[in-house]
Amino acid sequence: MNKTKILLVILIVAVISAVFWLDLTAYLTLDFFRKQQDILQAYVESNFGSAIAAYFLLYVAIAALNIPGATIMTLAAGALFGLLAGTVIVSFASTIGATLAFLLSRFLLRDYIERRFGKIVARINTGIDKEGNYYLFTLRLVPIFPFFVINMAMGLTRLKTVSFIWVSQLGMLAATVVYVNAGTQLSRIQNPGDILSPELLGSFVLLGLFPLIAKKMLDAVAVRRHLKKFPKPKQFEFNLIVIGAGSAGLVSAYIAAASKAKVLLIERNKMGGDCLNTGCVPSKALIRSARIASYFRRAEEFGLSAESIRVDFPKVMQRVQDVIDRIEPHDSTERYTALGVDCIQGSAAITSPYTVEVNGKTITTRSIVIA
Repeated sequence: MNKTKILLVILIVAVISAVFWLDLTAYLTLDFFRKQQDILQAYVESNFGSAIAAYFLLYVAIAALNIPGATIMTLAAGALFGLLAGTVIVSFASTIGATLAFLLSRFLLRDYIERRFGKIVARINTGIDKEGNYYLFTLRLVPIFPFFVINMAMGLTRLKTVSFIWVSQLGMLAATVVYVNAGTQLSRIQNPGDILSPELLGSFVLLGLFPLIAKKMLDAVAVRRHLKKFPKPKQFEFNLIVIGAGSAGLVSAYIAAASKAKVLLIERNKMGGDCLNTGCVPSKALIRSARIASYFRRAEEFGLSAESIRVDFPKVMQRVQDVIDRIEPHDSTERYTALGVDCIQGSAAITSPYTVEVNGKTITTRSIVIA
């Protein structure tokens, strides 16, 4: 590590140590803010510009040095500056602070991490090159991990600084609005009864629902990004194609047809699949014959007399086939055709989210079930 890095580390450690040694974090608590709220509000009203500047610089420093208190600062922005101004101030201050933490992590640690864990980091950077912006946006939208961890971890990768800035700004915006809005309601608390105000409850409901909403948004974005690679047909031949006419495929096709969907069922071998032809039905029939033979041989244990039993295996297998034959009509092509399901025998290949190829023909569909 060169002298510049050593001096920078000493400076950062000294500043963070001073913050905790002097117990400055006590000023970044909700209790302190409540006690000083009137004084701070009066100062903001009489010195709006300087108050914004001081708040902005303090927020940047807290975010850059990973000092606990960013959440309280965000809530305070709503109380002191209102929803619109508070959101703008916090949005830019948090992004600048996060970027400084990102650059510090990169300057101080990235070279060492790459030398020490070269192969692992190379694989990570390959993913970052392809989907880095999306990964960062996902982490920013769903606040499961602390933001300072994200800042430092991304600094160790090859993600471009410009990408980090704009993705962070966009990804943190929704959470910023929610927290600043909660702060606008917290400022109105004068007694315990105020906690039950509809506005405050609504703010905390938003806080609770935000991760769920964000996840749904991310899932929808991921689906859209994937489907964008494939041209969507203007018309579909089927609502649903089911690949495999075993137990799951037959039930899927039956339910869809009962719902008046246009369904195509594709089976490579026999209708009924493994369950009817080689699995559940024949095995249970065979086990049944074996159990009866076993009981005959143990007749004396139950106080019965029986002549010795001889297993005629061809007849046993004939019975197995008879059982299959009795059930087969329920799983037949004829029955499912009568139910309104189109049935094709052949080997299916999914060629896109909207198309399946079978017997050399490409068929369009809205949905596919692999069974």
